[in-house]
Amino acid sequence: MKECRLTIPEVSLIAGTRAALGGGLALLLADRLAAKERKAIGWTLFLVGAVTTVPLAMLVLGKRR
Repeated sequence: MKECRLTIPEVSLIAGTRAALGGGLALLLADRLAAKERKAIGWTLFLVGAVTTVPLAMLVLGKRR
């Protein structure tokens, strides 16, 4: 198994993107808000989580060397 050392801010960023991605997906699947509001907020959170995952993944994979 390969080991990778991450700082606390890096771990926090990773956790934040996972939370945004999960929260967006949960809103897309929930029925608590009006459909229009739910979709707008859900897609925004989902896309923010997905887009911010790419640079963080590159950072983590770059540290594995």
